[in-house]
Amino acid sequence: MSDRLAVLPQYLLPKQALTALAGCFASARLGGVTTWAIRRFIERYGVNMAEAANPDPAAYPSFNEFFTRALKPGARPLAPGAELICPVDGAISQFGAVAGDQVFQAKGHAYSTTALVGGDAQLAARFQDGHFATLYLSPRDYHRIHMPCDGRLLRMIHVPGDLFSVNPTTARGVPGLFARNERVVCVFENAQGPWVLVLVGATIVGSMATTWHGVVNPPRPGHLRDWIYVSPQDASRRPPPEGVSSAWGGPAPTIVDQDIRLKQGDEMGRFLLGSTVVMLFPKRDLAFSQSWQPGGAIRLGEFMAGPAATAPDRT
Repeated sequence: MSDRLAVLPQYLLPKQALTALAGCFASARLGGVTTWAIRRFIERYGVNMAEAANPDPAAYPSFNEFFTRALKPGARPLAPGAELICPVDGAISQFGAVAGDQVFQAKGHAYSTTALVGGDAQLAARFQDGHFATLYLSPRDYHRIHMPCDGRLLRMIHVPGDLFSVNPTTARGVPGLFARNERVVCVFENAQGPWVLVLVGATIVGSMATTWHGVVNPPRPGHLRDWIYVSPQDASRRPPPEGVSSAWGGPAPTIVDQDIRLKQGDEMGRFLLGSTVVMLFPKRDLAFSQSWQPGGAIRLGEFMAGPAATAPDRT
């Protein structure tokens, strides 16, 4: 059966309703029922609880608290000297060069950087012919997301969208998947320039959260929401970008007076149930690990990318 036929039922399912229902169950504290569900999940997906900060399934009052469990200190050391580290546990979906403004999704499928970031062509233009990496987090994986490098937060955009599954079959069968699903776009900058980390939602993914904002969704108001982060010394950035929220019929951006700076390896967000992370970096001398290949397993803290002349064959 072709991938297109395999994903056809997803077009018919009430994905929003299913996701809302799953979110209610995952946040409920049901005592023994919750513990039973957690134990069945661990068995079904082979979750490695030995590396969890608290390995006892009964210690988690809700499924969400189990799913966003912390790891033991030192469980994911950072690769020394890496310009970019892997920000998650999971698997490589795709990575490489952005072709003009097109990001490769799967054979026969690509999407534009403008669509990915919610319609802001000016922001997307900064990643013309740049680099991207798409990483898939399965249900068994650790679901906190960490910083691949240092970054100062400039902006966060919640983009409404579909809630297709994001597994490899769906990536091959749904055109523009990662630019049509609901997502949270986080825009950072550092000494190497701007970069973007996108949290992509999916069926049953009840919510996405960041460390500076908390839970971003729900609510799901049906229009784009945009936050611009400025420090008291950064008045030049206070005027909102033109035509971004208005293009979606949403309100003007919210200006947040916070100077948020995160270091490489710091936690920046988390998923409730599995999903996907997409990163964009500008055009520059950058090479991904020679050991990387689509479908390959990855772990938080491993070497991801660095200057081509110095990028070692290591993970």
